[in-house]
Amino acid sequence: MTTSVWFVVAIVLIALVFDFINGFHDAANSIATVVSTRVLSPSAAVVWAAAFNFIAVFLFGTAVAKTMGQGLVNLAVVDATVILAGLLGAILWDLITWWLGLPTSSSHALIGGYGGAAVAKAGFAALLFPGKWISTLAFIIGAPVMGLTLALALTVALSWALRRSLPRRVDRAFRVLQLGSAAAYSLGHGSNDAQKTMGIIVGLLVAEQRLFVDSPVRALHLTDPATVPLWIIVACGVAMGVGTMSGGWRIVKTMGQRLTKLQPFGGFCAETSGAITLFVASHFGIPVSTTHTITGAISGVGAAHRLSAVRWGVAGQIVWAWLLTIPAAAGIAGLAYLILRALTG
Repeated sequence: MTTSVWFVVAIVLIALVFDFINGFHDAANSIATVVSTRVLSPSAAVVWAAAFNFIAVFLFGTAVAKTMGQGLVNLAVVDATVILAGLLGAILWDLITWWLGLPTSSSHALIGGYGGAAVAKAGFAALLFPGKWISTLAFIIGAPVMGLTLALALTVALSWALRRSLPRRVDRAFRVLQLGSAAAYSLGHGSNDAQKTMGIIVGLLVAEQRLFVDSPVRALHLTDPATVPLWIIVACGVAMGVGTMSGGWRIVKTMGQRLTKLQPFGGFCAETSGAITLFVASHFGIPVSTTHTITGAISGVGAAHRLSAVRWGVAGQIVWAWLLTIPAAAGIAGLAYLILRALTG
């Protein structure tokens, strides 16, 4: 099919729409704990999280963006239609799971959509396997387990250290400390999730670079998939921050109220453990799920008190949604690619 400059620009805007949806879909990851413990009101919490989502794009490198841009799919088969179909697959799955109140991974929806569209075009040879696929897939399990383990250990250690303290004093102290842990988790969210869309946009512009040499928007001309221009970093950070500010209250309720009951002490332990997990993953360029991470951490806090404190039935529904995300988004994206190709010739 013939691709125009403005078609590619429109896809860049759709990628930013995905980042916005990622923000409100995954807002629960950053704010559910701080809202459920009533440390912040919902409106204050989303502003707090959005601010640190945006700041994160300037504090971390772009290792995750490079993984998305050149570590999963062979760029030789990537074109504007593949990117558009991949984004549509991720967006549709995000909207379906948001409506159902399921805290699934926007990250894995994007990865699945991107891979599914590429496979629809060129078969499984389009995937750079093993490449970064092994670490990415391993962290579907690794991220929540790491979050759960850290949260469990931190909860037990702090509970022992503070065993002689007055409960009222502990509660008051952790209401303050939770502001810091919520900020740290939002930094982790922004550092990992915003970068995934950066990588997709860079891959698109590199694949269609010939269009921009003499175009009215020649500033979009890119040749190096390892380079992420400042305007892409800022645009993705703003889109995610604005999306976070819009809420996503269905998923906030699932994460903050249905999974286990949290107090400021537990919220601090969950957010701190989740933030550490995300910082490690971002450092090594692994696109992990912030949803999986915080779900594991919240479960770890609940399990530290007693196993029955965690509503394992709800957790089971969430895990099934996790397992379905990559294949479901891939299937939607593959179908979208075939439809787009048929419509455009």
